[in-house]
Amino acid sequence: MSNVVYGGNSMNHFNKHHKISIDYTNPHCILQISNFFYSKLNMLDTNIIVLCIGTDRSTGDSYGPLTGTLLSHSKLRKIDIIGTLNSPVHALNIEKTIQSIYQSDPTPFIIAIDASLGQSKSVGQIIYGVGQIEPGKAVKKKLPPIGDMFITSIVNIGGLMEYTILQSTRLSLVYKLAYKTAKIIQLTDFYLSRDTHHLSINER
Repeated sequence: MSNVVYGGNSMNHFNKHHKISIDYTNPHCILQISNFFYSKLNMLDTNIIVLCIGTDRSTGDSYGPLTGTLLSHSKLRKIDIIGTLNSPVHALNIEKTIQSIYQSDPTPFIIAIDASLGQSKSVGQIIYGVGQIEPGKAVKKKLPPIGDMFITSIVNIGGLMEYTILQSTRLSLVYKLAYKTAKIIQLTDFYLSRDTHHLSINER
């Protein structure tokens, strides 16, 4: 659970990298974000990992692993998924998970996905960009920053009784946000796979 107060003064945990936001109900949401990710990823020659952070024990914090579960049913060709409802990446195992990633590949490109809390007018916003997030900061946990790029979704209001707020977050909203995020990653993977296909044809 990353600490984002969109429209406020609590976003310095993104290391002052560029951030963009769009409401999940915007009809251009999926295309806009996937085009942004593709523009940053299409020249990479490294393993791309989507790290879905959160826990299945909290409705509000299930956004990450729910996204990972939806993606695990897709046939992605260029992107690997870590973090699902069955195998969540959370406060108790995130450091070990990160260590395992870098042991397998010293130079991965990681897209971190995590839930956020924010102002009431910002609930339902998807925030994305280049840089790291600090998982757990919204609930006062000190965890290692992670990510070369990120997607966070504001699932509820922050600022007071965060654990209670997360437990009372509507699953309906979390699912809608996770579904849109999964579609974003799927479309990004399609773009990257299309490039590989065209390259293989041209090399014949």
